[in-house]
Amino acid sequence: MNRLHYGWVIVAAGALITCVAMGALFALPVYLAPIAEETGWTRAGISMAMTVGFVVMGVAGFGWGTLTDRIGARPVVLIAAVILGIGLLIASQSRDLLVFQLAYGGLVGLAGGAFFAPIMATTVGWFDKHRSLAVSLVSIGAGVAPMVITPFASLLIEIYGWRSAMTMTAIAATVLLVPASFLIRKAPQEIAEAQPQTGVDVAPQEPQPSRASAALRTPQFVVLAATFFLCCAAHSGPIFHTVSYAMLCGVPALAAASIYSVEGVAGLFGRLFFGIAADRLGVKKVLIAGLALQAIGIYTYIYVTQLTDFYMLAVVLGMAYGGVMPLYAVLARDYFGPHVMGTVLGAATMTSSIGMAFGPVGGGWLYDTFGSYHWLYIASAAVGVAAAAMALAFPPAKRADGEQPGAAQQPA
Repeated sequence: MNRLHYGWVIVAAGALITCVAMGALFALPVYLAPIAEETGWTRAGISMAMTVGFVVMGVAGFGWGTLTDRIGARPVVLIAAVILGIGLLIASQSRDLLVFQLAYGGLVGLAGGAFFAPIMATTVGWFDKHRSLAVSLVSIGAGVAPMVITPFASLLIEIYGWRSAMTMTAIAATVLLVPASFLIRKAPQEIAEAQPQTGVDVAPQEPQPSRASAALRTPQFVVLAATFFLCCAAHSGPIFHTVSYAMLCGVPALAAASIYSVEGVAGLFGRLFFGIAADRLGVKKVLIAGLALQAIGIYTYIYVTQLTDFYMLAVVLGMAYGGVMPLYAVLARDYFGPHVMGTVLGAATMTSSIGMAFGPVGGGWLYDTFGSYHWLYIASAAVGVAAAAMALAFPPAKRADGEQPGAAQQPA
């Protein structure tokens, strides 16, 4: 199989891996009410597992991304697949809240950080043309996850209870992820560059860590990371607590879980629409518009009580946050060369995960304190406005290594 054809195998494997892994991690919202009812744990306490997961996922993502620059994505993804299954299995049998938080937040979060940056960095290396399309298709895996994993988990919970449902998810995720990880390979060009050359005088290369650390100190990365952080801090709370809020409004549990499916479908179209618009109008303009739309949609939640309205808002928000998420990788590719993409994307993911960590526990605390999700949506909308404002500060897209952005951008 030639390089071009196997590149699409990487894309397919990456989409499957991100779908299963992110779906397993982000399915916790549908477990929230059943866990609280059975165990008596507070919603804030259960939500803390997600917060821990986001923090651990972000920090681990930086480490996994840097490790990928050194050894490749396959061993990273394989190890993470095993850790994910173990974490879900332990969480499903936990009788103590702290154990649950450490298993779901610690182990599952640790595994979650090993998929985005390594797979994206590897995918970029396989394509000279259609690079943007390939990266977008990989990111669709995460968009499909709410459409597949979340309703499936909700159905399993209704039939078998939350513990058995989580156990089944742990087994299924491991069975799917481990074989898929063996399909991930370094690009031939990267392998050739890594081979020692004999009989040729080669000038010593600058150490990779120093180049990566220099990239992380540029204004481009600072603004990229800050915008990513605020964007995720804005939508994580509303996304996590949507099912619970809808159920409080009288929506049945299975129907409430289907809201995620609507958001997932909308996110797929959002990725396509925002990607095409960014190619024509510019990434920065489309990103700012998407972040503003996200903030407006989040604020609108305070007026929504009916299932139909939840679905309509899910379409808007799904397109907004689903559409803007791949744009951060596009901006990173504009600013930085391929030799530090794993580190840069890992570091950016770390900041975004820290932002994501505030939403679940913050929303749980606001609900436990005020008995309503009203203030969650107001606060999240304000953070969303701050994200759009920060995006205005993006500097011109000139890479940290001095390469002009146009040199690497290939038509999709």
